[in-house]
Amino acid sequence: MSAAERSAATGTSVSSPPKSVAGTTKYLTVSALGFTTAASIVTSLRGLPMMAKEEMTMFAYIGFSTILFLIPAGLVAAELGSMYADKAGGLYAWISGAFGKRAGFAVIFLSWIQVIVFYPTGMSFAAAGVAFAFDRPDIAQNHIYVGIFAIAAFWLCTAIAFVSNQFALKVTRAGFLLGTALPGIILVLVFIWWISTGHSIGWQHTHNPDVTTVRDGHDSPRFFPYLAGLSGLAFLAGILLNFAGVESQGVHSTELKNPAKGYPAAIMIAAATAFGIFTLGALAVAGIVPYPEINLNTGVFDAFSSGFTEMISSTWPVRILSALIAYGALAGVLAWILGPSRGVLATAHDGMLPPVLQKVNSRGVQVNILIIQGVIVSLLSSIYLFMDDVSSAFFLISAMAVSLYLIIYMVMYAAAIRLRYTQPDLPRAFKIPGGTLGMWLFAGIGFLAVAFAFVLAFVPPSQLPIGNKGTYIALVAGGAIVFCAVPLVIERMKKPSWIPPDEVKAKALGPSADTSHLKIG
Repeated sequence: MSAAERSAATGTSVSSPPKSVAGTTKYLTVSALGFTTAASIVTSLRGLPMMAKEEMTMFAYIGFSTILFLIPAGLVAAELGSMYADKAGGLYAWISGAFGKRAGFAVIFLSWIQVIVFYPTGMSFAAAGVAFAFDRPDIAQNHIYVGIFAIAAFWLCTAIAFVSNQFALKVTRAGFLLGTALPGIILVLVFIWWISTGHSIGWQHTHNPDVTTVRDGHDSPRFFPYLAGLSGLAFLAGILLNFAGVESQGVHSTELKNPAKGYPAAIMIAAATAFGIFTLGALAVAGIVPYPEINLNTGVFDAFSSGFTEMISSTWPVRILSALIAYGALAGVLAWILGPSRGVLATAHDGMLPPVLQKVNSRGVQVNILIIQGVIVSLLSSIYLFMDDVSSAFFLISAMAVSLYLIIYMVMYAAAIRLRYTQPDLPRAFKIPGGTLGMWLFAGIGFLAVAFAFVLAFVPPSQLPIGNKGTYIALVAGGAIVFCAVPLVIERMKKPSWIPPDEVKAKALGPSADTSHLKIG
């Protein structure tokens, strides 16, 4: 994960003005920014089985996520990023500028918490990869193994993060290419071989009414969701999360030669790329693995196993690919361990958190924040220890993360609209076309789409054995309420003594850190 990508969750801007070399200004190309944005969205293969579980209705879900979420979010983030391109803080700066520092702190805190809630799902995906790498697919669904692995592996990643940010970056640099891009390409190639050799296609033999309809006495895949109730649409919220992260690159719109024309084109490139990767990957899983056997945690590995067993009567390539995917998942977790917590450190040195959370070690790593983060992740990962069905636990934890992330997006859209009224004259290198009406259109569509998905995050999916629906709703809603309340409580407890001297800020945030811009609102 790149530094720019990590800034997505931290809210820390890494944007810089175009560089001049020998009198020539160097700009980012539209294609470079487009594909970089796509890489910030497609960070792992973890979400493919959830999309595959929808069979042909995945097109409706992916289309919804691309058109009504990804594109509006990218354009709104570009305008906000261009307004505050000279300030670090990203989301913190954007929301503080619109609604004040208290709201900015609440959002950056939630962005950190939602990533913390996400970690157990990433760790469980890595656990499945390790199980398949050691040719023990039978333990990939053992909830005790997954829970213990998630806790132990996260603390290992945290220990690596303690060494230094640069060391961790070296460890994670190849994660996307080796652990996501390469296995993804191979998965699609295996599926192409599967089809070309006349093998049975998974979605042609499905009888679940959520994804199948009966026509003239024959089962046919649905292309639109079965709207018997909200439970049939519950996967939309989880699928939407796979498209999150586009806001990470909005700050780079100012580095294009012509942001007004170039950035929308870059967003279209990113949207098309993400749509293609997710669609092809999910189709591969849905086509190779029979519908009843698609597991949210092991679906990708099951597809590889079935494909290579038929292709070469052996699964040895699966062990290699599983190890790579596990590495990619752990590398992604490691990168996110550093990023979001760095954003929290920035707010701590703005006096929003107590001095104990301002501490960094000799290498500038935010040790106490990472320790607290590890404790919370360990508690969340323990859910696997008490839920027998790993897929259900996986989705429950994902729903908690989704609910928090969608709150952040709703506030971001509202901030963009408000700033058009409160700071209409603030320079914007990129501005959503159509004036105020254009902003209301894009931000309004995005807000409504996110609000709808937010409601669905609290609905148990009909495709999984969730168990007691009331308990499920209580856990997701309770998690959202508790985590939203924490920054409000901290803010009310804030004391003037929490504000450190400027030299302490500079030492913690880096020798070149200009801490004055953190005084927002």
